[in-house]
Amino acid sequence: MAEWIDLLDPTKAELDAALPVAVHDRALQLLCAPARHDDEPRPRLEGHQDYVFGVILVPVCIREEDRVFYQEVDVVATRERLVTVRKTPERGFPFDPSDVVAVASTDPALSTGEMAQLLADLVAEDYLNLVDALNDEIDELEDGVERWPASQIRDRISRLRHDLLHVRRTLAPTRDAIRRIVDRRIDLTDGHELFTRDVEIAFGDVYDKLLRATDGLDLSRDLLASARDYHQAKIANDQNEVMKRLAVIATIFLPLAFLTGFFGQNFTYLVNGIEPPQWTFWVLGVGLEIGAAIGLFALMKARRWL
Repeated sequence: MAEWIDLLDPTKAELDAALPVAVHDRALQLLCAPARHDDEPRPRLEGHQDYVFGVILVPVCIREEDRVFYQEVDVVATRERLVTVRKTPERGFPFDPSDVVAVASTDPALSTGEMAQLLADLVAEDYLNLVDALNDEIDELEDGVERWPASQIRDRISRLRHDLLHVRRTLAPTRDAIRRIVDRRIDLTDGHELFTRDVEIAFGDVYDKLLRATDGLDLSRDLLASARDYHQAKIANDQNEVMKRLAVIATIFLPLAFLTGFFGQNFTYLVNGIEPPQWTFWVLGVGLEIGAAIGLFALMKARRWL
């Protein structure tokens, strides 16, 4: 009968008491290290002589704060015991495997490999939920492109793109680590079998969920790129509308400037000393200017340039 020991931020003494075997110095260093940042350390699964060591990172999306943080879970598995070491992130809460721990505790016939499969399945579900949450964020961004200020849209696109890249850097090695179990490339090397064929088939379902999460992440990236392209096209279209209105105003004032300059000349000295009558200014000057402006405005309205 196998047992599952779950530790949260353990001390060195608690860790030594829980570990079923002596682990490698590098693995022990990773187990004792506090939760670091972003997607470090890299997820992995390593088969040693009498135990399997693993590092799992689970991204968590907090929609209310528009941020993603990472939960680290380290695993040491032998035929008799599964030890999980959960670490509390600096700005977040630790991974919660209480549901699968409760399931494992009610079935004493479960092997360590089956317990590890339950844990991996929970992690895969969290990745699928994360992709759904990111898609919801992108949908909200698409709805806000028409309403939000440009600076807010650019900031949201930048942060979502950053989150997608980091989740991909975490998801890909997690998927590859599970693939090693499915391909029977990781197990104990002391002659005992930790992952039976049935367990490897169950890990195949976990691998399939991680593949779905990868495909969903690629779709999220495409949706974000589409939202970014639409935002840039909207900015270009708004600028074109402004430039069109400015061009119309300049075109209307162009003949006004010409007529004002023409009739503002000193005709007394230009036309043999004959001074034109006063009505010339009002009729030819002001009348022509108003008529030219109205005519150009009507022409542009008819051509649908306004």
